[in-house]
Amino acid sequence: MAKTPEVLYQERIKRVQDAIELRKPDRVPIVALFGFFPAKYTGITCEDAMYDYDKSMKAWVDTIVEFKPDMDDNPFPQRVYGRILDILDTKQLAWPGHGLDPDSGFQFIEKDYMKAEEYEAFMFDQTDFMLRNYWPRIFGTLGPLKNLPPIHGMYSYGGLTRFASFGTPEMKEALEALIKVGEEAKELVARASEFDETMQRLGFPSQYGAVARAPFDIVSDFLRGTVGAMLDMFRTPDKLLEVVEQFVPIEIKAGLAAKNSGVPRVFMPLHKCIDTFMSPEQFDTFYWPTLQKVILALIDEGLNPMVFWEGDCTSRLETIKDIPAGKAVYWFEKTDMIKAKEVLGDITCLRGNVPLSILCAGTPDDVKNYCRELIDNVGRGGGFIMDASTQFDDAKPENVKAMFEFTKEYGQY
Repeated sequence: MAKTPEVLYQERIKRVQDAIELRKPDRVPIVALFGFFPAKYTGITCEDAMYDYDKSMKAWVDTIVEFKPDMDDNPFPQRVYGRILDILDTKQLAWPGHGLDPDSGFQFIEKDYMKAEEYEAFMFDQTDFMLRNYWPRIFGTLGPLKNLPPIHGMYSYGGLTRFASFGTPEMKEALEALIKVGEEAKELVARASEFDETMQRLGFPSQYGAVARAPFDIVSDFLRGTVGAMLDMFRTPDKLLEVVEQFVPIEIKAGLAAKNSGVPRVFMPLHKCIDTFMSPEQFDTFYWPTLQKVILALIDEGLNPMVFWEGDCTSRLETIKDIPAGKAVYWFEKTDMIKAKEVLGDITCLRGNVPLSILCAGTPDDVKNYCRELIDNVGRGGGFIMDASTQFDDAKPENVKAMFEFTKEYGQY
């Protein structure tokens, strides 16, 4: 007799949780962030996926039901926001149909959206800086906000004249755009909830309930840019460290949203921690201390950080093992997985890392051989989740199928 979705749902949760807690599940779990693969697999464009809620819903549901990962991948928070990007006239991204081919994924446009001389203004009043400086730079529609007076100091009737800036035609258009964004975002949230409910009925748990980031990455990704942050490590290290420290409670609070969602896993994508970006000394000074604070705080609250170490972080393994055992997942993209098993195998569940080069250009046999090596060497004893090295927009369907089917057949404990 076939198992019911309810039974499969509980089995999948247990399978993943057993791996997180360094126990042997019934088999190696397999989880994925599919990227735009479901769109291409089901015959819609990436542009369709970013704008058409119904098409995206069907594409992702159909793909997950067919490949049957142990946890779903909700596209709405991370993919289907083209309408909002349009309304805001977003400058930080190029996306399909807007600077890129309709069947391409989106690309982040990195700049120093906060200047080196603006650290003091940011630290003095972060909200005021975001509203009057940052938003006008990254959202063309909100450019008029730069003409607002400072928010701080408006306690009573003494500052009423400052509201005059809201009376301009340009500001009216900006405020109307914010209302439209709010309406669209509300619809997006509703569709994300609908997706999760649909997946649960079909027997698939949610992969994570919140997203948190490394404090250093907030500065180097979104504010100063890679070049700016690199220079600041040498020119203004104290200011950089002070701002990075300010983001610790902010990112902890972001991760704690998982408690309200009922899904105790927190996705943490990391970017600037790789071996080729900063030295071990810089990693120990600027990156790991604040990231560790976020990870430990989330663990203390009963949550499981799912930390995605992008690039090669092999030189960081001895440092990043300083967390409680059986509470987190370290997903590695290019890090030596066998070395990671040696150093971290009794500390954290490992996830990854079938290369995109194989999934996109190899054969099913190539995929199976790589998966066999991972299961034999990294999956031994439990504490391992199979996945690609990162999301796989352009992977060959037959290779994705081989990864899923082989893992479920060969990965039995």
